[in-house]
Amino acid sequence: MVNPNTDSDEAASSDSGDADRPVFYSAESYLPEESIGYLMRRILVSLAHSVETELAGSALTNAQWLPLLKLSSGTASTAAELARHCQLDAGAMTRMLDRLEAKGLCQRSRSASDRRVINILLTETGQRAAQTLPGVLSSVLNAHLQGLSATEFETLKTLLQKMLSNAAALHGATGPNEPIYEPTPITSPGCSDAA
Repeated sequence: MVNPNTDSDEAASSDSGDADRPVFYSAESYLPEESIGYLMRRILVSLAHSVETELAGSALTNAQWLPLLKLSSGTASTAAELARHCQLDAGAMTRMLDRLEAKGLCQRSRSASDRRVINILLTETGQRAAQTLPGVLSSVLNAHLQGLSATEFETLKTLLQKMLSNAAALHGATGPNEPIYEPTPITSPGCSDAA
């Protein structure tokens, strides 16, 4: 509990046991538009909108590229694995797979070794669609990183990885691929996963 007679920055430092650790935000001076959470969310919305624009005319929406890429790379092969890696609940993933299957991009196949397991396989059309994704994603990311030097880019990645490590420690994540929380998928206004 913070003592009202103590400066909040000082209280935060003493609570952590590390007086040298800087405190970047305080209640007295907090501005939402300067929050890194707000800035990151705006970037994610912009990335989603740009990917949606790049995918216009293809069989995919912004929300559908990640499961396709995960299947293509072999990172996931079942609905449960896809849901975990895409940070979606099982119901949302089932609906997503229904749409991808209806578009002829994937198919479900019961495992020969364990009949309880349903594997998700990309069709030839799904494989071709997945092969276009790295180019689309690279183009969108490069456009958003314009003006950064190679050193700034490496620093940005290092800082974001440091924040992810802090988040994992705060939330007790068990591994690098484990979702820290169950986020709502970020889409830009007007973008939906509906076929």
